[in-house]
Amino acid sequence: MEERTRRLWEQHDQHHGDRHRLFAAVAPAIDVESVLYPGSFVDIAPSFVWPAVTYVDIDRRAEQFFGDEAGVQELLVEHGVEPHSLSVRFIAADDTDPLDLDEGEFDLLVSLYAGFVSEACTGHLRVGGTLLVNPSHGDAAMASLDPRYRLHAVVTSGSGNYAVDTRNLDTYLVPKRDIAVTRASLHDSGRGVAYTRSPFAYLFERVA
Repeated sequence: MEERTRRLWEQHDQHHGDRHRLFAAVAPAIDVESVLYPGSFVDIAPSFVWPAVTYVDIDRRAEQFFGDEAGVQELLVEHGVEPHSLSVRFIAADDTDPLDLDEGEFDLLVSLYAGFVSEACTGHLRVGGTLLVNPSHGDAAMASLDPRYRLHAVVTSGSGNYAVDTRNLDTYLVPKRDIAVTRASLHDSGRGVAYTRSPFAYLFERVA
C-alpha cells in the first residue's frame, strides 16, 4: 500500500470505524446490492458492507487514493472483506455534471456532506431504492421537497452508534421557525434547515 493511501484513510477515519458503524446499522433496514456514493472523497466504508459501490469525486486526492487499487484491496481485507467478491469503481468527476451511468442502476444513493446530491443523481437510483442523506448543506430538506421521495426512516446516533427508527416519522422535517422551505431558498443558503427534531440522517424511498 502506498503511504499516502494509508495516510488519507487514517485522516478520514478519525473516529475509528464511525462510517462503518453507520452503514452497518442501515444495511438491515434496506434491500441493497449496488451503491452510488457521490462526493465520497476517500470513504470506502460502504464497501465493508455492500458488494458493489461506485464512488464519485472530483478531488484529486480521491483519485489518487482509489488509483492505488492494491492499497484499497488491502484496506478491505483488514476489515474482513474478501476483495474478489466486491466491485469497487471510482469515477473522477463532478457529480453535478452528467455521469456515464445508467438510469435506475443503483439500489442506494448516499449523500453525506456533499451538496445537493439528490438533485443531481436521483435519476441513477431505481424506483424503490433508498436515499441515505444527512442534513448538511440542505440535501435532506431538498429531498423532502422532491415528489419522487417519501421519508422511510431516520438514522439516530448516540455514543458512537447508530440505529434506524421508523416511528413517528410525521414529527420529523418540521422547521423550528415558521419559514417557507423551497428549492430556491436552499440553493441560496447552501445550508441545512433547523428542524425541531435532528436525527443524524434520513432514509428516503424513491417512489416515482
